[in-house]
Amino acid sequence: MSDFPKFVEIREEGPREGFQIEPKVYPIEERVELINLLSDSGLKRIQVGSFVSPKYVPQMADTGTLFEKIKRVPGVEYTALWLNDKGFRKALTAHKVDIDPRLLFYPSNTFSLKNNNAPSMEMREKQRALVKMYKEEGHVVDSVYVMTAFGCNFEGNIPQSRVLEDFQFVLDLCKDENIPVPILTIADTMGWGNPEAVKRMIGAVRDLAPEARVGMHIHDTRGMGIANMYAALSMGVDMFESSIAGLGGCPFAGHGASRAAGNVCTEDAVFMCHELGIETGIDLNKLIKAAVKAEEIIGEPLMGRVMHSGGLDKYRKAG
Repeated sequence: MSDFPKFVEIREEGPREGFQIEPKVYPIEERVELINLLSDSGLKRIQVGSFVSPKYVPQMADTGTLFEKIKRVPGVEYTALWLNDKGFRKALTAHKVDIDPRLLFYPSNTFSLKNNNAPSMEMREKQRALVKMYKEEGHVVDSVYVMTAFGCNFEGNIPQSRVLEDFQFVLDLCKDENIPVPILTIADTMGWGNPEAVKRMIGAVRDLAPEARVGMHIHDTRGMGIANMYAALSMGVDMFESSIAGLGGCPFAGHGASRAAGNVCTEDAVFMCHELGIETGIDLNKLIKAAVKAEEIIGEPLMGRVMHSGGLDKYRKAG
C-alpha cells in the first residue's frame, strides 16, 4: 500500500542545472527574469547558479552577478552549488547567497574524477574537511548526495552496497562531529533508476538510518523520471529536486545529446503531486508561465508535458 506524504518540498534547480549544460551563455537579463518568475510561483528554494571553475563551466561564470540582480521574495531561499572549499568561500562573499551546506559522494570513481578531478576516496575526506569549514562559519550540513546511485555511464551498474557505504560514512561523520544527520539524498545522476530499484534503495537507506529524512534527485534521462518519483512518493519521500521545463543535466555525465540528462520536470512533478492530493504550496499556473519562459530563452521545444498542455483545473471548472 502506498504511503504518500501529505506535503512535498520541491527544490528548484533549473537556473543552475538547466543552463550549465547549454553550449552557449544566455543573457543574464533573461535568466534573471526566469528566476523572478520562479520566485513568484510558491517555490521556497531556488538554486540560482554555481560557484565552480569558469574554465570548465563558463555558463556559470556570472553567478555572482545573478545574485545581485534577482528580485527576492520573502520566504524564498536563493542558493548556489559549489564543489570544494574554494567555491564555498566564493558563495560566502557573494551578494546575499542563502548558504545551503551540502556534501557530495561518488560511488563511481570515474565520475568523481570527471566532475571533481579527484578520486572517490579523496572526495570523501574532502567532505570531512567541508563539515569542519561549515561549522567554523556557523553552518550545519543541510543535505548529502550520493550520486550515480543506480548506475554510471562510465562504470556501469553501481552496487547498492557501495551506495550504502557512502551513506554509512555520512552517519559516522555526523556522530564524530556531533552534528544532526542531514537529508540523505539519493541522486540518479545519469538516469539509470527504475521504480522498483528506487523503492529498494529507499528501503535500504531507511534500514540504515530509520530516523533520517530521505530526498531524491532524479534525472529523466530515459523517460523514467516521473515513474521513479511516483515510486519514491509511495515510499513516503517528501523532498525532491527538479528543473523547470525539464532543463539541464550534468555536463560531465557522458551523454551525447545536450539536454538528455535533464532533471525531472518541476511543473510535471507538481502536477502529479496535486493530482495525488499531495500539497506543495506551489501555484501550477505560475510555474507553467516560468516553464514557457524557459523554453522561450532556450529557443527550442523543451521536455515538459504540462507546460504545453496545461493543468486540469480549467477543464474541471468548465464541466
